[in-house]
Amino acid sequence: MIDQDVATGPLVSVIGSLVNVDDIDDPRLATLTRAARYETLTCLGEDNLRLGHGVLLVAPFTEERKDLEAWEELNRRLRQAGAVTVTMVWLYLSRDELLRRMHARGAERDADKLTAEQRFIDQLHLGPPVGPHIPIHAVGSVDQLVHRIVLQLRADFSLPSSGLGDIA
Repeated sequence: MIDQDVATGPLVSVIGSLVNVDDIDDPRLATLTRAARYETLTCLGEDNLRLGHGVLLVAPFTEERKDLEAWEELNRRLRQAGAVTVTMVWLYLSRDELLRRMHARGAERDADKLTAEQRFIDQLHLGPPVGPHIPIHAVGSVDQLVHRIVLQLRADFSLPSSGLGDIA
């Protein structure tokens, strides 16, 4: 499992401090870092696939959800690196649940977003991906979510209960 925030967070923090921005969603920081963050995540996935390891890439994949060509390019790269199957799992929440979780989290980086909730929500793409995906309503515990995802992957790919094979 490669999480974008873990893989790129420290460097994004350095860039954020240089431009005096803490929020990764702030356009001043997002514009500077988005392409590099996703390229880093993709390269880490490709390297692991070339070594024969299955990969789970964790990130919003905002552009890849909205742009079928961007999704197909990511899919092509991962397959060239050795993925047999590339599947997008879309975890979704309602607007109200998203805002409730942000309020409960109480993170400083969310303060401006919560001050102007409607503007923040209007900027998000909360709709489903344009390409093939597995939709999972992101309510419940992490264990419950993982269980639902694994069950759906098994159903979609006729996987044995012993493992997920080499799904990326």
